[in-house]
Amino acid sequence: MIYQLSVALIAVAFAVLVFFLIRTLKSAQGSLDNVSQTLQEVQKTIDELSYEVKQTVRHANDITADVQHKMKKIDPVMESVENLGEVLSEVTAAAKQVSTTLMTRFQARPSKAEAGKTSESNQVTVPPATPAERTVQSYEATYQDKTKGGKNWMNYVDLAANVWQRMRK
Repeated sequence: MIYQLSVALIAVAFAVLVFFLIRTLKSAQGSLDNVSQTLQEVQKTIDELSYEVKQTVRHANDITADVQHKMKKIDPVMESVENLGEVLSEVTAAAKQVSTTLMTRFQARPSKAEAGKTSESNQVTVPPATPAERTVQSYEATYQDKTKGGKNWMNYVDLAANVWQRMRK
């Protein structure tokens, strides 16, 4: 009888084990079904995104081609700006050379202010007309050495600046 009871107990234990194993397998099957469904949704989303990414790449390629086309159109303008810069540099150099030449010519001649001086004083008798001339005359009145009778170089600088301004206009 012990054998029969042992076999019966083993059969009951095996039945309980199979019952719980079946429940676990059904639970695992439900989880796998959910994973499968999730993977299908992910695959669908990836397909949609890949289509959108491809469209974005195509659009970016179109934009790049358009920008390259427009850059080719702008190239002559940029060359013109470069040439204009070179011309302006040459004009500036020529104007500098002209102003230097004018300065040397004016320094060689006696100025009207020196011709208007009296032999007794070194002050200019012509009243100043512009603020620059007033500044020059006030500088002369303050700093000019009356014993040496030096050149009136500030008038030359002022005259050159006035000539330069008129040439620019």
